[in-house]
Amino acid sequence: MEATHTALRAARPARLDRARQAAPQVFERLRNAIIALELPPGAPLSRAELAGQFGVSSTPVRDALMRLEEEGLVDVFPQHATVVSRVDVGRADQAHFLRQALELEIVRMLAEQHDQALVIRLDHAIALQQQFAKAGDFESFIAADNDFHAQLYAAAGKQDLWTLVRSRSGHIDRLRRLHLPSPGKAQNIVRHHKLITRAIEAGEADAAQQHLRKHLSGTLSELDKIRSHHPEYLTD
Repeated sequence: MEATHTALRAARPARLDRARQAAPQVFERLRNAIIALELPPGAPLSRAELAGQFGVSSTPVRDALMRLEEEGLVDVFPQHATVVSRVDVGRADQAHFLRQALELEIVRMLAEQHDQALVIRLDHAIALQQQFAKAGDFESFIAADNDFHAQLYAAAGKQDLWTLVRSRSGHIDRLRRLHLPSPGKAQNIVRHHKLITRAIEAGEADAAQQHLRKHLSGTLSELDKIRSHHPEYLTD
């Protein structure tokens, strides 16, 4: 347990913002560490250790772990242990289906709106991604990637759907994190984002949908390769 505790402590500051509720912060910290694979599948999560690390009582930790269990990111064995779950390929596929269905309609809507201010924001997110890809900073790259897609939902007035998508995306996000270091993967993501943005800017709805569909399918199309490299991380 100590190895997991030390890895999480080194990954980010432990103490919480006392101006905010504790449970959501503990949830966010743990979820981010799970998605980033700082807490890999099988890593044990001790309530007592986490409470001590974050400087809180056991109640916020318990609430955070319950939310993580609801998202399928931890497995709870009563009276025994709580561990980070393996990546559930079925849940990843469902999250992909949900996200693709929503974003295909969103990019079509945006291509028909001709919002130049949105294009500027998207280009900014892409520029950040290029910087992070060059530096090999995968965590910042992923944050900029998420910002790119969040901008699409916000421009379409569908922010609540982005929240829904994020809450269902833990398993596919871990697959993407496993896949991201592959040669050329980050560059392909940037290239797809550019193509989507240019199609939106040009008002080419069909092209925007085509580029988005190819963009979102990239990780699942490489599932066999990911599994061969990380068999211990994935469910059958």
